[in-house]
Amino acid sequence: MTKSPKKSIIFVLIVTALDTAGLGIIYPVLPQLIEDLVNTDISTAATYGGWLTFAYALMQFFFAPVLGNLSDRYGRRSVLLISLFGFTLDYLFLAFAQNIIWLFIGRIIAGITGASYSVAAASIADISTDENRTKNFGYINAAYSSGLIIGPVIGGLLGQFGTHIPFIAAAVLSFGNFVFGYFMFPDTLDKSDRRKFELKRANPFGSFKHLSKFPTIITLIVAMFFMAIAGHSMPSVWAYFTIEKFDWNVELIGYSLAFLGLLSIIVQSWLVGILAKKLGDDKMTIFGLLFSIVGYLLIAFSNVEWLLIPAMIINVIGSVQRTGFQSIISSQVSKSEQGELQGSLSSLLGLATIIAPPLLTMVFTHFTKNESSDIYFPGAPYLIAVFLTIISLIIMFINYKNRKKPVANKRI
Repeated sequence: MTKSPKKSIIFVLIVTALDTAGLGIIYPVLPQLIEDLVNTDISTAATYGGWLTFAYALMQFFFAPVLGNLSDRYGRRSVLLISLFGFTLDYLFLAFAQNIIWLFIGRIIAGITGASYSVAAASIADISTDENRTKNFGYINAAYSSGLIIGPVIGGLLGQFGTHIPFIAAAVLSFGNFVFGYFMFPDTLDKSDRRKFELKRANPFGSFKHLSKFPTIITLIVAMFFMAIAGHSMPSVWAYFTIEKFDWNVELIGYSLAFLGLLSIIVQSWLVGILAKKLGDDKMTIFGLLFSIVGYLLIAFSNVEWLLIPAMIINVIGSVQRTGFQSIISSQVSKSEQGELQGSLSSLLGLATIIAPPLLTMVFTHFTKNESSDIYFPGAPYLIAVFLTIISLIIMFINYKNRKKPVANKRI
């Protein structure tokens, strides 16, 4: 039997926060490292940075289902440790890179082994009950956000001592996380709940095909995928949008992102539990989608800086939809298939990471710098986010109604 669910939850939250912090540490100095290695300007460095993200996301798309299925066969612990060790190797390649090829090798390794979040989510599903599943998913999302706040701050401070120092720190942090997990993490998946590894299900296409036997899940996963693309409007466009429209500097952009992260921790660790208890997962998800629409609209049409503050607050409150989707989808699948499910979700999120950044940034460029466009509208990417969120809301509403029909028929 699985030992101490509380201990396992605490470990999963620590792993998630430290893992995300390791990623966040390298964000402030990665552009400078690329500039140094390629001996180029920041504009060209951004292009290389985009391709590095592409390489990582592409590997995630193909290998997240493999690791998810392996965790269903051999348990969460082993796969999580492999993932943490892979990130350690990635950071070492970045720290001691002699040329840009080293960076790509490191990012590819991280993409192949980077299943830490999906396996952590599967672990949460293993040890959660119907009563606390949503709250626990809220905790893991809060831990993810806390890492995104802590990491960049540490990276910015360490970056003053050299561009390689933050990467060494990230490697030490990741390896420490590996050692901590090796000695402290009890597997959350009982041997009786494990299943045979099947190669045909251990790829994104085979995994999606298998999940098609759950029609309820497929429609919700589509909605979640659209929201993942919409959600990329913040990390992909926010800095460019605020610079273009309000002439913000790097420091102000950093503060705004930290503010978003702090709000996310509050929402995911506190508000999610309250809303799930009062509204239930379905209505909480619909509530979140409605708030997301309002938040994106406010950002898109903001003409004064102060309007961005309520827009950010409303948008982060809307993020409860992500936790709602996770909880509903997870509740429809058995323990022996949680790893496969979370791997498939990670693969889809990787696909969203491949599609969203170039799509949204190209739209931004078209409506701000492209002479062929007659319309100047920096908020255009956020209108795309509004459109995708509306589609997700419609899908969620229809799905909710369909799932309630059998219950209504039984009462007649």
